[in-house]
Amino acid sequence: MNEWLTAQVSEPAVLVTVAIVEGSGPREPGAKMLVTARGQHDTIGGGHLEMCAIELAREMLAASERVAAHDATSRGAAPGEAGRRTTVTRLERYALGPTLGQCCGGVVHLAFELVDTSLAEVLAGLRARRREDSWRLSAIDGAPTALLLDADGIVAGASSAPHGEGGVAVSTAMAGLAVDRTRGTHVSRDADGRRWLVDPCLAPRAHLILFGAGHVGAAIVRMLGELPCTVTWVDEREDMFPASVPANVTIEATDMPEACVAGAPAGASYLVMTHSHALDQRLSEAILAREDVGWFGLIGSKTKRVQFERRMAARGLPQDRIDSMVCPIGLPGIASKLPAAIATSVCAQLLMVWEAQQIAALTASAPVRLVAAS
Repeated sequence: MNEWLTAQVSEPAVLVTVAIVEGSGPREPGAKMLVTARGQHDTIGGGHLEMCAIELAREMLAASERVAAHDATSRGAAPGEAGRRTTVTRLERYALGPTLGQCCGGVVHLAFELVDTSLAEVLAGLRARRREDSWRLSAIDGAPTALLLDADGIVAGASSAPHGEGGVAVSTAMAGLAVDRTRGTHVSRDADGRRWLVDPCLAPRAHLILFGAGHVGAAIVRMLGELPCTVTWVDEREDMFPASVPANVTIEATDMPEACVAGAPAGASYLVMTHSHALDQRLSEAILAREDVGWFGLIGSKTKRVQFERRMAARGLPQDRIDSMVCPIGLPGIASKLPAAIATSVCAQLLMVWEAQQIAALTASAPVRLVAAS
């Protein structure tokens, strides 16, 4: 997840971002990849578009190296020769059908940003704020400027270096620049008409509390490790957990799993698949006792559901909450009982739920306006 951000890269790189998509495209606005002279991290969508993007990114890297080499040997050169800069940010338009021969048929605008000092600082800030909402702003026109905003629009990290000179992090023209959460990644203009790449880097909204470290639970964790979510993986049997888990997974080895239900954030998703039906029952009752459950799935058959429903109704749980329990889990039409097949089906189901929740949350949110730092 977010390999473009988490990759350990010490060589020069270019960050490629899908800035605008008109019609159909391989990836959505905000998709990114980090390109170096010898490799890439993440993807903006395979095929000819990505190949062209990598080629241009490496041309930028080569041009930057030539300028650096020239500057290192240019003492005594004519005025204007030393200290010249290569292009730091570019916005390029690609017509997928006519130009690249791709069947998507839309138009994609890609932002190419040389990872200079200012952008490196912003990326470091993003790594530190991965569990918090942030917005990244990069100037497309004029002096290279990269900004990091927090959830309130306050500049959390700012740096600019126009032509090697000191610069103001937030200009008067930028004050009031709207960061519209409902639009996702887009290009906006400030009061002077300067174009900015506005790139929301939001913390994962989806959080799953997964009870059970058996084969199916392990398969689900492996699959969710590549997706934009966080997972709390709970089991009383500490020896069942693998030696390493994905970066977005937290292990809770506890003999009081109900406490993980009580401490879960509002709107969380729950998945119960322990080694014990009695424990499944207790956890199901604890989950449905909460009023703020985002989604709840219980592994089992229709017969198990009927038994659990009867017991929960006898304990006085509201019928509408009982009805919200998803059991059996997974998408219809997939009959395989292989752990990997069940995991695939359940993860697809979770993605559908989480994407619907994200759309609803973004629709209800208000724009954030840039606040100049003092």
